[in-house]
Amino acid sequence: MESTLITQGLDLLLYGMGTVFTFLTLLVGITSLMSLVVNRLVPEEAEVVFASAPLATSQGSLEPRIVKAIQAALDQHRS
Repeated sequence: MESTLITQGLDLLLYGMGTVFTFLTLLVGITSLMSLVVNRLVPEEAEVVFASAPLATSQGSLEPRIVKAIQAALDQHRS
């Protein structure tokens, strides 16, 4: 009787792990395929450069001292 319980447990283990492995493999494959399709359909945008991009919020432009502080932080980070 115990051998049937063990074999049933192993069968359940293999079916469960097989299902999860199959699902994750399909998920990675479909995601990669969608990425390829989107990259072909949508043209590549120009790279955004922070130093030349105007800084603005929804309420208007930032104060010059804040812009200088942000620029100094970016320069320090890049060096």
